Amino acid sequence: MHDVARAAGVSQKTVSRVVNGEPHVSDDVRVRVRQAIDALGYRPNTAARALIRGRYGRLGVVSVGVELYGPSAQLVALQRVARSRGYGVASEAVADSVPDGQAEAIDSLLAQGVDGIVVLNPVGDGAPIREAGEVPVVSLALAREDGIASARAATEHLLALGHHTVWHLPGPQEWWSARDRLQGWREALAAAGAPEPPLPEAGDWTAASGYAAGIELARVQGLTAVFAANDDMAIGAMRAFAEAGLDVPGQVSVMGYDDIPLAAYVTPQLSTVKQDFPAVAERAVDLLLTRIERHPDPPALARIPVQLVLRESTVRPVARH
Repeated sequence: MHDVARAAGVSQKTVSRVVNGEPHVSDDVRVRVRQAIDALGYRPNTAARALIRGRYGRLGVVSVGVELYGPSAQLVALQRVARSRGYGVASEAVADSVPDGQAEAIDSLLAQGVDGIVVLNPVGDGAPIREAGEVPVVSLALAREDGIASARAATEHLLALGHHTVWHLPGPQEWWSARDRLQGWREALAAAGAPEPPLPEAGDWTAASGYAAGIELARVQGLTAVFAANDDMAIGAMRAFAEAGLDVPGQVSVMGYDDIPLAAYVTPQLSTVKQDFPAVAERAVDLLLTRIERHPDPPALARIPVQLVLRESTVRPVARH
């Protein structure tokens, strides 16, 4: 910092103000300091700053299923929001099949030094999410869209087209989001007085698991509509239906969830539920920063609305033979 101050012709205090984004520094001085920082390759000492300020300037993220579109999109959105708020991000990936994986990831982030932690896509009963000592932890479940209502809306769309009932391809039930979508599907059927079909084996969010379930469902007499817990499983099921000689949507309508980029380019184009990942990330980060600053949580937050994206894969039913 002394070298930067000398090169820029300012005091060390001014350099500190520029580095920390504080006010009361003129634009030309700020530019000179930044130029000196770039020329000298200066990087703030994170450990020293943490000791002085009592903050690391870094948020921790526990993520599950980052190889999937939804979790990876959430992680990217959260990183962008955190940077816009002046925070770096340290992340720990967890396999949903590892017992206590989330708790271990939280312990690892605490050891690295973070000011707060966001848990993306919580799994299990959520107990580890509430335990992190003095460091606040926010589950994305507190900030996300209403998965129950959106799954209900997707199912209601298929029922409104005239389908007698809707079958569901569930996601892995240790995931909170999969359980929400299952509940929303059930609520929509119950409200409409439609029969609840038996569930196939829960998928793992992959197209392969949707394909396996689709092979099973293709044998069901009278099946005309399917709501899958995510787009990948929906696309896998459509492949199975095509191989079984069933036309989508002529004989079976298929609805997905997530609106992955591929959904608009498969044949037929997939109807789905679009999530607003940037809005969810912004709310999660802002809620975490509120807790880091030791402010009370805001009043009950309204769920972020989702959007039904209706394309070619859902139509009115025709008789199946």
